[in-house]
Amino acid sequence: MRVLFAGLASAGHTYPMVPLAVAARDVGHEVHFAAGEHVHAPLDRLGLNPFRPADSFYEIYAEDLEPDLKRLRPDLVVHGWGVPEVAVAAERAGIPALWHGFGRLFPDGIGLVRPAGETHLDICPPSLQDKDFLATADRIALRPVPFAEPGDFRGPLIYLTLGTAFGTPEVLETAIEGLAALGTPIVVATGGVPLRAQPAHVTARAWIPQAAAIAQAELVVHHGGSGTTLSALAAGVPQLVLPQGADQFANAEALVAVGAGVRLLPGELSADAVAEQARKAYSCREAAQAVAAEIAAMPSPDEVARELPKHAK
Repeated sequence: MRVLFAGLASAGHTYPMVPLAVAARDVGHEVHFAAGEHVHAPLDRLGLNPFRPADSFYEIYAEDLEPDLKRLRPDLVVHGWGVPEVAVAAERAGIPALWHGFGRLFPDGIGLVRPAGETHLDICPPSLQDKDFLATADRIALRPVPFAEPGDFRGPLIYLTLGTAFGTPEVLETAIEGLAALGTPIVVATGGVPLRAQPAHVTARAWIPQAAAIAQAELVVHHGGSGTTLSALAAGVPQLVLPQGADQFANAEALVAVGAGVRLLPGELSADAVAEQARKAYSCREAAQAVAAEIAAMPSPDEVARELPKHAK
């Protein structure tokens, strides 16, 4: 069977789809991946046959993909929530399609079109998922498996990131100052944000292999992006969320509701507040580990990949 994956050209949207694409390849399906060139390198290394549809660099419009649907003639299209027009192109071509989520269903008003119809590959554990979505959507549960390049970290450590779109020197440096009070080594993914010189116990790099860092972390402090939220939950690590925009406030609220993390809103941010909330976050470990167990019980990418032919033409 030939499966075409399609996603926005960003790590936050493409990487959640990679485990299923790799699993589909491993069970014998021919896999191709439509996305902008920004994410081609890791997809190419994994043998997922990436290509850039038409002139698209980030978003994919229906007209961008239509020539490739005619060229590849896939049996099934799997597309991310961030590229709703891929669903339009697949429907026009008469090809079955599945939505692939990147986390909790995002709220209205963040610049993305909420997905509707078709079947959803849902990587969010039910305890955190939007309740209306759980009640009304046609869903296939799919275990979120963090994808990242290998890294060499030794714990215990605190992992700090604000992603690639929302980081500022002021927020990162305030967070570092507050976390320093805990006396634990800090690993910071700056996303390219310039920082002043940091103490020896702070490792700051533009890019960090996130899954490897979280595997050694006793606390994850971040912006509330879906990928980081789910990666920390899968590892059973408590979280302190500093939401900055998009769906991050909703993700933080869901974490707090299940007791797996704490949050600081922008108007509450100070070094002292970060230190205080970080200490509180450690008490969330038991709840975080309960969600990790929930995630571990979800169907694996391999299990779901073996069922994909049921959804093909």
